[in-house]
Amino acid sequence: RRYLEQMRYSKNTISIYTECLGIFIRFMGNKPLNQIEQKDVENFNSDYIIKYKFSSSYQNQIINALKLYFSKRKSIKINVDELERPKKSLKLPVIFSLTEVENLLNSLTNLKHKAMLTLIYSCGLRCGELIDLKIESIDSQRMTIHLHGAKGKKDRIVPLAESALELLREYFKVYKPKVYLFNGENSPQYSSTSLQTVFRKAKMFAGIKKKSSLHTLRHSYATHLLESGVNLRYIQELLGHSSPKTTQIYTHVSSEESRKIKSPLEKINLHKNKL
Repeated sequence: RRYLEQMRYSKNTISIYTECLGIFIRFMGNKPLNQIEQKDVENFNSDYIIKYKFSSSYQNQIINALKLYFSKRKSIKINVDELERPKKSLKLPVIFSLTEVENLLNSLTNLKHKAMLTLIYSCGLRCGELIDLKIESIDSQRMTIHLHGAKGKKDRIVPLAESALELLREYFKVYKPKVYLFNGENSPQYSSTSLQTVFRKAKMFAGIKKKSSLHTLRHSYATHLLESGVNLRYIQELLGHSSPKTTQIYTHVSSEESRKIKSPLEKINLHKNKL
């Protein structure tokens, strides 16, 4: 934990890695760390990860934690370069239609709640990025939002929609935040748990049945940009993705592109059956 803090890893990463490492060490029992071998990791995968049906992404997080931890230790038997990662499955994100987004945002009567979800969709923000927003991050002259130290410790600038700015000004007059743009009831920042609750209620009020999360608004933002003709490289920058491969997943869910594809069935004269 001290090492990760010194290297300025995010609080979320520190929490996940230390928890993963703790689970593995407890699984090893009293075995000295310098005696742990590749076979022990294989047993852990089989007798813990697979047995209790944890996801491949969780397994990957544990591999990340083990690689980082053992690469910094001397006199070990384990070879971190030989730790194998689980095969990744391609899961396409759930996307809201423009009508569903409109219904979701308009279902909110609380001004703060509406401002938060509107900003997430209009800028493609992550939950933590919205919570960490400070008043000074909003530049109404340039119509941009400066995200400081977002995921991967990277700053980025995203465009601010005129309608979102109008909503923020209305919100500001009523709630008068001090430092962070969105305050909690008894704290300087709004909590992620409360934000998730706001989303679930809005979804229920809007009558949306899709299995989705707050992150679906970010996915929808990216897909709607792509369907509007925005270059994928620019979308990558707006979302703060390190690799274009991460952004390319939206090409798989773009209904606009799929509608352009004509099935070969269209070339066949299909006779109607007589009733």
